[in-house]
Amino acid sequence: MLQRILTFFERYSFGVCTYLGERFNISISKIRLFFIYSSFLAVGFPLIFYFFAGIVLDIRNFIKRKHTGVADL
Repeated sequence: MLQRILTFFERYSFGVCTYLGERFNISISKIRLFFIYSSFLAVGFPLIFYFFAGIVLDIRNFIKRKHTGVADL
């Protein structure tokens, strides 16, 4: 049951923690814990950052897909 919940969130999340972990070579679970703990301490500011970064990454991936489609012609 717990594994299904974790798989659901990993599949449908923005991928911000994965991107940051790969970019800075840090464990993804440590980044997730940082967002959780800091959101309690900073009254939700990290969540705003997370959603903003997710939107930026989503737009960035969308633009990359569009550029590769045009280059294939």
